[in-house]
Amino acid sequence: MTDPAVRVDTTSQVPPYEQIRAQLAALIRTGRLVEGERLPTVRQLAADLGLAPGTVARAYRELEAGELIRTRRGAGTRVATLPTGPRTHDPDQLTTLARDFTSAARALGADTEDILTAVREAMA
Repeated sequence: MTDPAVRVDTTSQVPPYEQIRAQLAALIRTGRLVEGERLPTVRQLAADLGLAPGTVARAYRELEAGELIRTRRGAGTRVATLPTGPRTHDPDQLTTLARDFTSAARALGADTEDILTAVREAMA
């Protein structure tokens, strides 16, 4: 991850770990972070964001539980292989994606109208 694409708004009501998790999940699902790409270490990302390592570690644990990243001793934390093939519509997954996007957008300072406008434009 060469660009510090993750930002945390400490004034947001969304907890910092959730902002990190949502932004990384969105970057992975949209292909901006690709399979095998190495993520910063917990300590490095925490230092970059000015947060406690435990905050970043929680975000990474949740991403790993969601099978978006994998961590291996000696190999670091990398983007996992996303499932391929025909996909069926899963309402729960769609809700999760919407929450991820909304959390990431709010961390950037977007309000509800900004978010809705962005979704409308993306669908056009």
